Amino acid sequence: MENQKSNSSLKAIIVILSILLVGSLAYMYKMSTDSETTEKTLMSEKEKLIHDLEETKASYDAAISENSSLKGDLEAERAKIEELIAEVKKSKGDAASLARYKNDYFKLKREHDALIAENKMLKEENMNLTSQRDSTMTALDESRRFNDTLVNQNETLSKTVEKAAKLQILNLHIQPYKERSSGKLVQTDKARRVDVVRVTFTIAANEVAQAGNKTYYVQVIDPKNNVIGDKATEVFGDYTLTYSFITNAIYENKTIEVNETISGKDFAKGLYHVNVFDKGQLVGNTTFNLR
Repeated sequence: MENQKSNSSLKAIIVILSILLVGSLAYMYKMSTDSETTEKTLMSEKEKLIHDLEETKASYDAAISENSSLKGDLEAERAKIEELIAEVKKSKGDAASLARYKNDYFKLKREHDALIAENKMLKEENMNLTSQRDSTMTALDESRRFNDTLVNQNETLSKTVEKAAKLQILNLHIQPYKERSSGKLVQTDKARRVDVVRVTFTIAANEVAQAGNKTYYVQVIDPKNNVIGDKATEVFGDYTLTYSFITNAIYENKTIEVNETISGKDFAKGLYHVNVFDKGQLVGNTTFNLR
């Protein structure tokens, strides 16, 4: 009798253990399946992010090939996209890193959309100017047939030549640096590390313009609306200009690159505005941001 009770208890224990084993196996299978699903989802998100980045880079490639006045800015932003693509490809694709990379992409995408929109606007303006130039040339051709309009046409031509003689500033670009004790400059966009800001721009070739020494006044305004650098002033008629530094270039009707730096410390975080003046006339402007 006691043996029968013992056998019944043993069977009950075996049944319970079997149920627990089956439950454990089912739980382990579910956890494994969930893990595989999560991994596939993250991999899919990583591939989509890379695809979006590649499309943004292709958009920059197309805009740069047009050789617009924003080429320098476009190339700088494309380099940021390329760097992010490389980082995403090397990443393990975990949720935390993907979230960070997505945030970086959204910031770069906003900058991309703004630059592409500006590039499109400049392209349309150039097309309008080209159309206006063609119209002007047609009018000049017709004016030669009529003596009574010759003086007026000559005045128009003189104004056109005067406008064409003005030098054009292209590819205005700003790059903040940290200067090491060795003198080497290291790029950074962190305000607390910046002690040197490099300002570069191109003076376009112009056979009509007068050659010689060209003076430009560069004005860098910090987020608190203060002019940094020399903070010197110059009066042009009724207008007083406060500038960061003066740069001089020997212009010989050929394209020339201007490269200057501003040293300082305690740069504020935020958006900086950079303006380039030919005497009292604004000929170029851009912005950069320190975080």
